[in-house]
Amino acid sequence: MKLGVIGTGYWGSNHARVAVELKENGLLEEVIFCDVDENRVAELASNYGVEFVTDHRKLIARVDAAIIATPSHTHRDIAITLLSNGVDCLVEKPLANHGDTAWEIVDTAKQNNRILAVGHIFRYHPALQAVKERIERGELGQIKYLHTNRYSFRVPRESSGVLHQLAVHDIDVYRYLLGEHPDRLFCATNSWIRDDVEETATLTLNYGNTIGTINESWQVPVFGKKRELIVVGTERSIHLDYLKDTEFEMFDTRIRRENNEFRAIEEGQTAHETRNAEPLREEVTDFLMAIEDDRSPLANGQIGAEAVSLLDLATESDQTNKAVHVDADQLRMNK
Repeated sequence: MKLGVIGTGYWGSNHARVAVELKENGLLEEVIFCDVDENRVAELASNYGVEFVTDHRKLIARVDAAIIATPSHTHRDIAITLLSNGVDCLVEKPLANHGDTAWEIVDTAKQNNRILAVGHIFRYHPALQAVKERIERGELGQIKYLHTNRYSFRVPRESSGVLHQLAVHDIDVYRYLLGEHPDRLFCATNSWIRDDVEETATLTLNYGNTIGTINESWQVPVFGKKRELIVVGTERSIHLDYLKDTEFEMFDTRIRRENNEFRAIEEGQTAHETRNAEPLREEVTDFLMAIEDDRSPLANGQIGAEAVSLLDLATESDQTNKAVHVDADQLRMNK
């Protein structure tokens, strides 16, 4: 199989590295880089000893599949061009900036019988996968509460804010863990540096009696880079630091009623190690194997489009300062 990597910026260069490693391991026949910045792509291609082009359309006759790691506003045109010409695609998250555009990409993949994957990388995070397994086995009991913090201190991006750059991950993580969409969400954001780019966002999502909260900010200097998930169940709870791919903590705690009184039971915590695997490599490998096996990847196009549609609803909530009801069957109708 021949693979193109489109976009060789910060994240695209990571995809380039993984692609070359997979070629060296015999999983790919050829890798070609592509970027409109000729100086940047030429240097990276030279470092890895691969060919490059500066126009993604030149990949059509040369590759079987492509990874699109360009700015999100360019995803639609690049993906539709490639998918329409027989090239399977892995598109970095968010799949698009708006739900209607995301669903257009999904429809194009279906119409051309192409595999479409989306870079929801946390579905391939070994520790998060282990947490999901424990939830599915019932070890946490019923899930009562999920909480996420993603904090750093940096200048906001010019192109898009924390909803599309950070919250898109956590909306999908909650879907991955709970297996369902929220039935209601509320979102509030603010912008101090760039008026049209939110740098802080807080979302509250209701899944029946389960609540999820998401806090995202590029304006918090007190933690360094913080990326954490807390899952609270009726029997046990879990804390996961996303910066540690192979670790999580489990807290053996619950509330019991005895003699008409409630008692908090705390029986300690345990640290757990998971298998060691690089999430990005797992993601790309799953994409390639999905093509080989003609199956849907773990993070497929529909999952990516649904996440973007939920971001549209979050934006609506923020603009109206009201909670928005979510009908899972109508997510696509928001396009």
